[in-house]
This record gives sequence, structure tokens and C-alpha cells, in this order.
Amino acid sequence: MALSLRRREAPRGRYTPNLWPVWLVAPAALVLALLLGWGIYLFAHDYFAQAAADQKPAKPVNVNDVLKATVTALTLVGAVLAGLYAYRKQLLSEGDAHRADASQLADRYTTAAEQLGHDQAAVRLAGVYALARLADDWEEQRQVCIDVLCAYLRMPYQPDPAEAGHKAGEREVRWTIIRVIRDHLRNPVASTAWCTYSLDFTGATFDGGDLSHSHFLDTVDFDGAVFSGGTVDFGDARFSGDTVTFFGGAEFSGGTVNFGGAEFSGGTVIFFGARFSGGTVNFGGATISDGTVDFDRATISDGTVDFKRATISDGWVNFDRATFSGGTVDFNRARFSGGTVDFSDARFSGGTVNFSDAEFSDGTIDFNRAEFSGGTIDFSDATNPGGTVDFSDAAFRGTVFSWGPFPVPAGA
Repeated sequence: MALSLRRREAPRGRYTPNLWPVWLVAPAALVLALLLGWGIYLFAHDYFAQAAADQKPAKPVNVNDVLKATVTALTLVGAVLAGLYAYRKQLLSEGDAHRADASQLADRYTTAAEQLGHDQAAVRLAGVYALARLADDWEEQRQVCIDVLCAYLRMPYQPDPAEAGHKAGEREVRWTIIRVIRDHLRNPVASTAWCTYSLDFTGATFDGGDLSHSHFLDTVDFDGAVFSGGTVDFGDARFSGDTVTFFGGAEFSGGTVNFGGAEFSGGTVIFFGARFSGGTVNFGGATISDGTVDFDRATISDGTVDFKRATISDGWVNFDRATFSGGTVDFNRARFSGGTVDFSDARFSGGTVNFSDAEFSDGTIDFNRAEFSGGTIDFSDATNPGGTVDFSDAAFRGTVFSWGPFPVPAGA
């Protein structure tokens, strides 16, 4: 019995309103109406009886007046109940309409997914745009649509036309997906913006793509991604709040990943364990005011990590435990007015770390416990009115230094 009295749960998804079953509501409403009518009749009878008794001389109760008052009150109650019934019908009608909309959106999703799996590139492109439009129209499943587009980029990809597995038109499809994502990241206040949704490119292969001027307000994951050519452009992007962009374990063997002019005002970009054997990661002109760029345990054997003309005012650029056997980390003409660039426990057996013409008005460059057995560290023409460079407990066995304005540490 207890189970039968529970409110009926929506059987077809969240769009069906929770309503009492009619077989329970109808008898209950009839009983309630009879009780209410009897109660109103008694109340009206008492009221008119009191009014009649107060008259001089006293008069008997006029039953017709009691009945009229009772009928009037019941009519008002009936009008309220009729309104509630109409509201109930409206809820049911809206539920049916919402279910129809959801069914139509689900059909559009199925069609777009099938297009993405088509053999012809033109059909796959149509699927990309169809899925993006669906994400705009279907906020409740927007993350699912974004996940499907990201999953497409994570699928095996052979960019070289001469190699087995290459698909004609595939590069254009992939670059179109990246452009569509970028277009939804440029205006964070738009109702269809994707800035607050996560993007998962784990293990994807990139040979280009434009994400410039994007605003990142949620997690972006490039863990294990391969950058083998072309340019992946984050130029003038904004990383704010608790944004975390992962490049952990990513492989940079060619091409460019460009963060030129980007602003890090609270976000974190993590290159933990990344491998740089070619290509360039460019932070030229970037502003790191309250964010982190982390190369912890990265391996740099070739290529360039470029911070030319970057401004670091209250952030952290971390190369802790990184290994340098070639390539270049370039802070030429960078401005340090706060924050830290950390090379503690790093190993230098080759390559170049360049701080030439950099300006240190505050902040710290930390080489604590670093080991130098080769390569070059260059502070030539740097200015140091207030910054600190720390080589405490560092080991020197062959690296070439240009100390510029900084005192030569013991053992160097």
C-alpha cells in the first residue's frame, strides 16, 4: 500500500512531470469536495445563525442564504481546481513537446555521428558542422558533442600521403574540427561558448591547427599528444581561473606550438615529462602574471622553448628536474618583475639557456642543485637592478657561462 501511494516517477526521462495518478486523484478529489462543501455549509450556517440571533427580535436562519453562500464558495473552489487541472494538462503537454525535441536532437546526433564515420571527406566535414550546431542547440548534451569531436582527433592519423593509412582530405577535416572548437572559445560570454567545457586531445597527432585568441576556463588535455609538423597556434589565448592545460608526456618532434602573446592570469600549462626532439614551443611576448608553465622532468634534446620578450611578473616557469642535452631555452629580452624561473635539480649536458638582454627588476632564477656538464648558460647584457639568481649547491663540470651582471658562483 505504501508503494501504491508514492508519486509516479517519470517513466520517459526528465521531461515527464511527476504527477499523482488519476485513479488516486479523482476519488480523493471527490471526497475532499464533499467534505469541503459540508464544512463550508456548517460554517455559513453558523455565521447566518449568529447574525439572525443578534437581530431584535431574533429571526430564524434563512437556509436559502446558507445554500447560496455555500454554492458561491464551492464555485470559487471549483474555479481554482479547474485552473490546477489546466496547469496539469499544460505540464503534460510541455513534457510531450520536450520529449519530441529530445527525440529530434537524438536523431540529429545519430546522423552527425554516422557522417563523421563516412569514407568521403566531404561527408565527414558535414558531420563536423552538424555536430557543432547540435552542441549549440542541445546544451544538456553539449559536453557529449564536444567529446565526440575531440575523440575524432584522437583517432589514428597518418599525415604523410606517401605512408599507408593516409586518408584523402583527412587533414582538412581535422583542421576544421580545431577551427570549430576555436570559434566557440573566442567569446566566453556567448550563450553557445565552449570555454567552460573540458577538451580531451589525449594521444592525438597534430600537424597544425588554429586555437588563437581562445579563452580557456576549464581543463584542456594534450597528454601524450604528438606534434610532428605544422603550427598549433594558441597565440593571444587567455588562460585564467583554475584552467589546467596538460601536455604531459607529449612529443614535440617538429612544427611549432605557439603561445605568443598569450596571457596566463591564473591558469596552468603542464609539460611534465614532455619530450622535445625538434620543433618550437613559443611563449614569445606572453604574459605570466599569476599562472604556471611547468616543464618538470621534461627532456630537451633538440628544438626550442622560446620565452623571448615574455613578461613574468608573478608567475612560475618551472624546469625542475628537466634534462637538457641539446636545443635552446630562450629568455632573450624577457622581463622579470616578480615570480620564479626554476631550474632546480635540472641536468645540463648540452644545449643553451639564454637570458641575454633580459631585465631582472625582481623575482628569482633558481638553479639550486642543478648539474652542469655541458652546454651554455648566457646572461650577457642582462640588467639586474633587483632580481636574484641562485646557484646554491649546483655542480659545474664543463658548461660555458656568460655571467653578465651576476656574480660568478663558487665552483663555476
